[in-house]
Amino acid sequence: MKIYKADDYRGMSRIAANIISAQIILKPDCVLGLATGSTPIGTYEELVERYNKGDLDFSAVTTVNLDEYKGLTKDNDQSYYYFMHHNLFDHVNIPAENINLPDGTEPDSKKECARYEGLIRSLGGADLQLLGLGHNGHIGFNEPADAFDNETHCVDLQESTIEANKRFFASADDVPRQAYTMGIGTIMRAKKILLVASGKDKAEIVKRAFTGPVCPQVPASILQLHPDVTVVVDAEAGSLL
Repeated sequence: MKIYKADDYRGMSRIAANIISAQIILKPDCVLGLATGSTPIGTYEELVERYNKGDLDFSAVTTVNLDEYKGLTKDNDQSYYYFMHHNLFDHVNIPAENINLPDGTEPDSKKECARYEGLIRSLGGADLQLLGLGHNGHIGFNEPADAFDNETHCVDLQESTIEANKRFFASADDVPRQAYTMGIGTIMRAKKILLVASGKDKAEIVKRAFTGPVCPQVPASILQLHPDVTVVVDAEAGSLL
């Protein structure tokens, strides 16, 4: 595991974008696993800027997103489909048919999870998987539990996650209670993993995830066992390392 500590959020975003850019340049038809949330936004801004300068070409890239709220339509401005198009897809030359997310409008959880897991496997898994880090150590929507979930599944969101996400909705009652997410096993099959974390409020969980014991109560701790993980934090998130 490699850990880089940037001075600030912008520096963290720049380092993360460097790593993703290198992946695209070295393998133009790579499969990128992508994440949502506030932390990766700066990374996506950097990638768009490099595309606009002519330094990056997304025309052969395929993407698979980590997760999606169950029950939200694609045009809902809180759906991850909407987020990804607003922050990245609408601003680069990635073909629409190469973009993949779980379908939050599919009510049959078993059917949708099997479809999405099968899709990821058919692509050979992600060449590089981008991750954020939840305050409770979740990656994707893999919440603290008694065991690591292996494959794509439908998860009941914990109250701490709902609380953290309610700022994006009109009220806490509007936050979906379930989501489709890649499983820990799906994430761990990615060839490379890149995790970003920023802010003082992430310092404690960063320390627990990457210097503490590997346990399903801190889902991100499993990344200690992956052969190619890069963690990029800003000074505040890395203050306890």
